[in-house]
Amino acid sequence: MRKVAVIPAVLLTMLCTLTGCKKEEVEKVIAPLVADVQTTEDSQTAQEESDPVIPEIDTSVEIQPGARVAVVSKSTSGEFWSLVKKGMEQAVSDVNEAYGFGKDEQVSMTFEGSSDEKDVETQVNTLDAVIAENPDVVCVSASDMDSCQPQLEAARENGIPVIAFDSGVSDTKMIRAFRSTDNKRVGEIAAYRLAVSIGKMGKVAVFSAQEKTQSIQERVEGFTSYIENYPDIEVVKIVYQDQVEDMSAAMQEVLEQYPQLDGVFCTNADVSDQYLDLKKDETKDSIVMVGVDATAKQQQAIRDGKEVGVVSQQPYAIGYQTMWTALLTTAPKKSVDIERTVRIDPAWISLDNIDDPTYSAYLYDN
Repeated sequence: MRKVAVIPAVLLTMLCTLTGCKKEEVEKVIAPLVADVQTTEDSQTAQEESDPVIPEIDTSVEIQPGARVAVVSKSTSGEFWSLVKKGMEQAVSDVNEAYGFGKDEQVSMTFEGSSDEKDVETQVNTLDAVIAENPDVVCVSASDMDSCQPQLEAARENGIPVIAFDSGVSDTKMIRAFRSTDNKRVGEIAAYRLAVSIGKMGKVAVFSAQEKTQSIQERVEGFTSYIENYPDIEVVKIVYQDQVEDMSAAMQEVLEQYPQLDGVFCTNADVSDQYLDLKKDETKDSIVMVGVDATAKQQQAIRDGKEVGVVSQQPYAIGYQTMWTALLTTAPKKSVDIERTVRIDPAWISLDNIDDPTYSAYLYDN
């Protein structure tokens, strides 16, 4: 749920009277202060919530013995996707143990996809192949939210329920449920942390993954909307990985075009890693970097002072929730109530909490 800076009308009127300024002028000055307070309170509340992100296996639900779940991931490489897969595999194992399924009754899964998140064609072809095998459920993390519409329609025609995870699709009627991070919140937290780190004024750029990926769209939207609370900060450039031939060269060009750049927001692990690998001269060392996904590389960058922090996710929990939800769809119709959308809160990881065990689920090398 996105939060915005809301200034009480009584307070606004009082300040206008005391200062002799117009309403718009007062709002411009105090909006960033209100945003700071709200963001800090929201983050603390989210961390204190006790709702379990790993659901309990409810054996009263009649899961179909021998159910086969085909997972088509946005990617099969990288620390994030490795933990997603690990969570899914653990859910399968827990279900088989909890239900006491014998060898011939055990539920199973496959996990396929490209090694490159930008490879939409391979994902579409993989979807075609797995649907042709007629699994009981398909789980998909869409690289392009529009590209797999024919495959979703084919799944529906064959009575195969589809669970979207991490990144959804445009036609939400085609999916039974969706499990992901609250990606707008990712962008909002990044905007707040970057704004505070650069003194709430200056020029910033956004280096982003694919524009047609839903999760990325939401992060960029969350960032650009929230940064408007800071009128002295200008977003000078947004660069999408799928719109340039060489992302590293494109980032380098932005650094040269804006020599007074104060901060950058990198929207996922891949882009963050590419930015960290750039050969930057000493004049660029002062640029504040905020990334996404606490990979081993980004954790080290935080410790080395090259990155102020990252907004991180819980990929293991996303994987576990997705698989359990997929298996729930194999129960007799109307026998179980499946929550349509679950978004897991992200967390800010910095030098202040990177060694705090409370946040271990957000660190990807565990």
